[in-house]
Amino acid sequence: MRISVVDVGSNTVRLVVADAADGVPLPVHTAKWRLRLSEQVRPGDAIPEEAVDRLVGAVAEASRTATRWGATAPLAFATAVVRAAPNRREVLRAVRTRTGVDLCTLPGEVEAELTFLGARRWMGWRSGPLALLDIGGGSLEVAFGRGRLPDFAASLPLGAGRLTHEFFDGDDPPAPERVRALRRKVRHQMRDVAARIRWEGPRTAVVTSRTFQQLGRLCGSAPGRHGPFVERQLHRRDLREAITRLSSLPAAERSRLPGISAPRAAQSLAGAVVGHTAMKLTGLRTVTVCPWAIREGVLLRLIEDGPSWWAEVNRYEEPAAHDPVPLRIATS
Repeated sequence: MRISVVDVGSNTVRLVVADAADGVPLPVHTAKWRLRLSEQVRPGDAIPEEAVDRLVGAVAEASRTATRWGATAPLAFATAVVRAAPNRREVLRAVRTRTGVDLCTLPGEVEAELTFLGARRWMGWRSGPLALLDIGGGSLEVAFGRGRLPDFAASLPLGAGRLTHEFFDGDDPPAPERVRALRRKVRHQMRDVAARIRWEGPRTAVVTSRTFQQLGRLCGSAPGRHGPFVERQLHRRDLREAITRLSSLPAAERSRLPGISAPRAAQSLAGAVVGHTAMKLTGLRTVTVCPWAIREGVLLRLIEDGPSWWAEVNRYEEPAAHDPVPLRIATS
């Protein structure tokens, strides 16, 4: 069976087409369409009509691409930027009406659980008790668990795009006091979750997301062209030095650094501050950069639990504007 997933994130729409063979999603095609919603939409603001049009166009093209590759209808979901928008219902309805794709939003805790599943399957059982950090554009997901799914999962409003808008707008490069203010906010928001991670004492810690991948490359890990099976680690001390480098440069010059892409250069500093502060608070000195994350987690849940699982995720209340029903992933 050939399956596909569409992930509408803060910066891009991403498509993964995979063959479900022997319980493993084997990718046969990937594609992305740049949206840069996080640059246009402040946290909590409505998504403007022109951005909705681009989103609809990208999802439509992703669906057509999946069909050309022989995949079933894509499992499509949107993360924090759409989830937090006051006009979320209208955005989801526009996608469904104009493309035929049932785009839904996932609660942040479910994002964390699915990302944990992807990381667990990639790292394997030898990794033991596992901690996860994932920095998106709008939120930071944190999870810990000993089994297939996490024992606890949390989603915090500490995304790199969100915090860039809040602390660094019009300040390029930012003043040192703004960087310190951002770090204080992260410490405050993470206090309870970090205490839980320290108490659990994970054997292995992983990070996922493009933000962490780019920061890992900046700190010396192997470039993407070396393939997914090269082990990539990120050390807290190196990330601290990266903050010093990033904070001294305007966004346009950060994109000249190893691993930092132009579209993500502006939010790279906020991502580094969140990542370093989270590692320090949780007592993690070294983390593994994991190539599998939420998209692979969605595909794995479909393979392992069948289509009825996604039908439950994508269930809407009728006729009240098709607001998605929040869902917690069962551990049974």
